Amino acid sequence: MEEKLKQKPSDLVKVVLFGPESTGKTTLAEDLAIHFETEWVPEYMREYLEEKWDHEKKMCEPEDLLPIAEGQMTLENSLTSKVKELLICDTNLLELKVYSEAYYNGYCPPLIQKNALENKYNLYLLTAIDVPWEEDNLRDKPHDREFMFSLFKKALDIHKMPYVILKGDRQKRLQVAINQIEKLLEKK
Repeated sequence: MEEKLKQKPSDLVKVVLFGPESTGKTTLAEDLAIHFETEWVPEYMREYLEEKWDHEKKMCEPEDLLPIAEGQMTLENSLTSKVKELLICDTNLLELKVYSEAYYNGYCPPLIQKNALENKYNLYLLTAIDVPWEEDNLRDKPHDREFMFSLFKKALDIHKMPYVILKGDRQKRLQVAINQIEKLLEKK
C-alpha cells in the first residue's frame, strides 16, 4: 500500500489547489488547465464519496481514507506521465490529512500522514472562504468555514509548504494563480 501513495518521480511543476470545501478549487483547477493547456488531477475523494452516498447514504468513515488516498495518487501519477511541464492538482494527500484530523479527532492514518509530507509540490494555492457556499450531498460544514480555513493554513505553515492565498472573484483568483505559476515555469 505504501508504494501506491508515493508520487511518481518527475521534473514537472506541480501546483495544488488547497483549502476548505466550497471555495472554488475545482473551478480554478479547470481554468488553470485550460489557460496553460495542460491536465488537471480531479479530486478522487468526491468521486469515491458520491458513489458511496448513492449506494449507502453514508458519509466518509475512517476506513475510507486509505482507498481515497490510493485513488488520488493513482490519478496524479497517471497524469504525471501525460504532461510536459505543469500539472494542476485539485487536491492532494495533505488536504486529506487535514480533513482526516478535523473529522476524526486528530487521527490520520500513518501512511497518509507520511506520504502527505514526503510528496512534493512547487506551490499550494490556498483558496479563501470569500466565495458563496454551495450546498451539495457531501458538503457539511457551512458554519465552520473560518475554522476549516485556519486548519488548512496552519498545515501549510507548520510544514513550511510554499503557498499563496487566493481571494476575490473567479477572475482575480485566476490571474493571481497564473502569475504565480508563470514565475515557477520561468525558473524551471
